[in-house]
Amino acid sequence: MKVKNEFRMTVESRSVNESFVRTTVAAFASQLDPTVEEIADIKTAVSEAVTNCIVHAYKECVGKIYIYAALNDESIIRVSIRDRGCGIEDIKKAREPLFTTLGGERAGLGFAVMESFTDKLIVRSKPGKGTTVTMIKKIGGR
Repeated sequence: MKVKNEFRMTVESRSVNESFVRTTVAAFASQLDPTVEEIADIKTAVSEAVTNCIVHAYKECVGKIYIYAALNDESIIRVSIRDRGCGIEDIKKAREPLFTTLGGERAGLGFAVMESFTDKLIVRSKPGKGTTVTMIKKIGGR
């Protein structure tokens, strides 16, 4: 699968940047002529990934969020959201619906939402080093 277009960007882990990243990735994906539903899926998944960086990775500071998106010749978009925050101790546990380390109003559904709106979700993390979430979605013709 050959990459036919790609972009990278870096934003600070501020809540105002979540909508910027979500909209930017959706605009980039529009090159594949997605349906309105497919764009909504991409926006939702990206929003969850960026929000996780803001809320969990950099709990008490502002850090950098690194975004990479690529389109290939098979109408697949691949989006990676990476941070250099606190990392995840137990990825398997963190991916369980309703699990949250923060409690309160947090629902613990971020990974479940990302997974339900993409075709494949890959989560890699090292405590103290950060986390990379990669989401893959085929546009059209399932």
